[in-house]
Amino acid sequence: MSSSATPANVAVEVNRTAHAFSRAQLEGVMTKRFFYNQAFEIYGGVAGLYDYGPMGAALQANIISAWRNHFILEEEMLELDTTIMTPYDVLKTSGHVDKFADWMCKDTKTGEIFRADHLLEGVLEARLKGDEEARAAEGDATTQKQEVPAEKGDDKKVRKKKVKAQAVKLDPTVKAEYENILAQIDNYSGPELGAFMKKYDVRAPESGNEVGEPVQFNLMFETQIGPTGGLKGYLRPETAQGHFVNFSRLLEFNSGRVPFASAHIGKSFRNEISPRAGLLRVREFTMAEIEHFVDPLEKEHTRFDEVANVELAFLPKDVQQAGQTTLVTKTIGEAVSSGMVDNQTLGYFLARINLFLLKIGIEPSRLRFRQHMANEMAHYASDCWDAEIHTSYGWIECVGCADRSAYDLTVHAKKTKKDLVVQKVLKEPKVYEKWVANIDRKSLGPKFKKDAKAVEEAITALEQEQLESLSSALKNGPTKVPGTEYEISSDLVTVELKSIRETVREFTPNVIEPSFGLGRIFYALLEHSFWAREKDAGQGVLSLNPLVAPIKVLVVPISANASLAPLVKDISARLRKEGIASRVDDSSATIGRRYARNDELGTPFALTLDFASLQNGTMTLRERDTTGQLIGSIEDVVKTIKGLCEGSISWQDAEGTLKKYSGEQAL
Repeated sequence: MSSSATPANVAVEVNRTAHAFSRAQLEGVMTKRFFYNQAFEIYGGVAGLYDYGPMGAALQANIISAWRNHFILEEEMLELDTTIMTPYDVLKTSGHVDKFADWMCKDTKTGEIFRADHLLEGVLEARLKGDEEARAAEGDATTQKQEVPAEKGDDKKVRKKKVKAQAVKLDPTVKAEYENILAQIDNYSGPELGAFMKKYDVRAPESGNEVGEPVQFNLMFETQIGPTGGLKGYLRPETAQGHFVNFSRLLEFNSGRVPFASAHIGKSFRNEISPRAGLLRVREFTMAEIEHFVDPLEKEHTRFDEVANVELAFLPKDVQQAGQTTLVTKTIGEAVSSGMVDNQTLGYFLARINLFLLKIGIEPSRLRFRQHMANEMAHYASDCWDAEIHTSYGWIECVGCADRSAYDLTVHAKKTKKDLVVQKVLKEPKVYEKWVANIDRKSLGPKFKKDAKAVEEAITALEQEQLESLSSALKNGPTKVPGTEYEISSDLVTVELKSIRETVREFTPNVIEPSFGLGRIFYALLEHSFWAREKDAGQGVLSLNPLVAPIKVLVVPISANASLAPLVKDISARLRKEGIASRVDDSSATIGRRYARNDELGTPFALTLDFASLQNGTMTLRERDTTGQLIGSIEDVVKTIKGLCEGSISWQDAEGTLKKYSGEQAL
């Protein structure tokens, strides 16, 4: 039945490391098979914008479906779909207008723009690599004697100089300094990055020109809302603000109770300074974000015991600040109990993120959780960990998990004068003393006129210690409202200590936010899944998990004989009925060639139909990675396929149910 080069009864032992990973080969397959491509290619393309083709769109949709099941359904989250257009006031209040920026620098002669931290990182890494090459060459006399062959139009003397420039030994002290800087590259401000670039003579890579001082560049796309342009806005840089401005409605929907989580999957936009790393740094991308609202005094999680023993590879902030990158492996239970991870709810989501990434096919050995250092911490976060995945570009942040404290709801409540709070009935009334300001508004208005509202707001914003001081000061005559130039007297304001009896506690919830960059996860998954057959480096295989594979099953008729057509149609219909994405390849290519083409697409299974299928009601089932084949009745094979695609059985289970195909069953 099979005409592939490997005998049908022999499963190939899988060796995914026989050939070094080739990014160029992967990108060639992605372009050829239209997983994704640069947008507007026929017009020359636009940097940082990509279109997904049939395979890419299906893979992304399957990743989203797995994410929705893993988080929204399993955690009973409230799903939102909020608008992309965001008014200026919302993002000004959230801090994005002032703080959502990266540091950029320019080639002083050509004007080419670079992101400052990426430029410094790239140059220092290249020098460290050159140091390794120089030391290796020094220890290998044979290597030292070899000359690099000159290319066409290449001057040998110039070429030798280039090689020496690239492979130069570093002073041990300088090397240690480079390694220390790289270990905490995300912890530096713009001026610090500029100082390092001057100290180590970091220049533009292509031109060799000096670069200017780093300056901040806001990453948001500005736009005008409405025909007159009267309402300034931005394309949202994240989906999070849609959760916060709708908090009151979400709380009401949840019967006024916390904790609860809302979730959103949608497009976000960031005007990246220099998008040079394919899908990893783009200007339009899909995010999946969760906002878990929790009582700040009760950050334990009811399901924490379910994940307490999940082991993660951590890179804590103190390790990075010491100039090291050594990972610390602990269970999430140990990490929380030791205080390394701040609280159970944050820890619970770190473990769930880890489980999700492994479920879709990310390699465990190439996944770590890196804690943010002080200078890189987002303006809203009190603690933050990034799930970083290793790719050919290095370690890439793919998921951020931050404790945003009560920042967002607090600033939006202050700006809009809306109460974004939770009221919780106390089991026992709470009695305590509190300083309270009594304002005579009838007298305050005529006294301060247009400033009356500002004076009242300044008084109501005072802390307990300030109110106590104000009470004492007013007894001695007129005094200024602390922190202002407004002078008040006891006929306008009195401050007294009152006994308060509370039956309801009012608080602003804290927010734990896992934020997923799905495009980055998409690309990392492709790299982790791509390899080449041991006997043929040019035969690429995309070992996608059946959970996310765009096409689950390839249906292959042995020939174009018309008698097989009704059976092919019937099998396809059965697969569709079971919700299994399939594709028929009835081309004139050999069976082996048809298998190989679909191995490249990541299709995990193939069903082969021949004339024995018509007579005996059997068909074979091929597994992509091992190329092993099993045979059974059409009904049993379809049932097995369903189990394999759902993940309820493994290939080993299937081998215990169906017979190994020897090649002799076919007629």
